[in-house]
Amino acid sequence: MSGNNDEIEALLTQVKFGADGLVTAVAVDEADGQVLMLAHMNRESLALTFANGYMTYWSRSRKKLWLKGETSGNRQQVVSASLDCDGDALLFRVRPEGNGAACHEGYRSCFFRLRKDGAWQIQGKPLT
Repeated sequence: MSGNNDEIEALLTQVKFGADGLVTAVAVDEADGQVLMLAHMNRESLALTFANGYMTYWSRSRKKLWLKGETSGNRQQVVSASLDCDGDALLFRVRPEGNGAACHEGYRSCFFRLRKDGAWQIQGKPLT
């Protein structure tokens, strides 16, 4: 999924970025629909994602662009992108690359803790 500059600019104008300049982005595995991660994007990272076809986020903690998998090899190739009804959240169907870990702790999904019996219980094992 990529586009030219005019197409990308037209898409960006319809996204409602928050006062902090960010929009919520959810990445799901295109093969089985599992939620892999929730992150944030600014205008530049969203434009890069549309241009290069790989998920590029904005790291709130590091305050910089973050091409997912740039160092780990666990990139996320964009299959499709959807904008919600309010225009302030994005859903990306992605094809994971590398070993498939989306989480920086090595799990397939960042959502590996399940509330059970009054506690957060780890589900599965890290892929790395």
